Amino acid sequence: MRTFVSEFREFARRGSAIDLAVAIVVAVALGKIVDSIVNDLIAPVLAGLLGKADLSGLFIPLASPPAVPPTLEAFKRAGVPVIAYGSFIGVALNVAILALVLFVVVRQINRQRRGRPE
Repeated sequence: MRTFVSEFREFARRGSAIDLAVAIVVAVALGKIVDSIVNDLIAPVLAGLLGKADLSGLFIPLASPPAVPPTLEAFKRAGVPVIAYGSFIGVALNVAILALVLFVVVRQINRQRRGRPE
């Protein structure tokens, strides 16, 4: 029976580990690009349509607010429970765009594999 270390050594020698490392680096960079697209392009447009300056500041307080400025940060510092639906919208957009991009990439890879004889 092969040991874990010998199996890992074989895996690393095949080049799969390098492919995995490259994929992780590309995914991190892609995540940053998607964050920028959502935060710098899409969110300001949505905020403008909703008449708000920033989507991440949208929230619903779940308790009577104390005498603090009506901002998300102030409510959180005061310990008021809030539903921060603006932040959720931003994260949901990030995930949706990232999923779409990954779908397109995987789809293209699958198309190329189908066209190539094995």
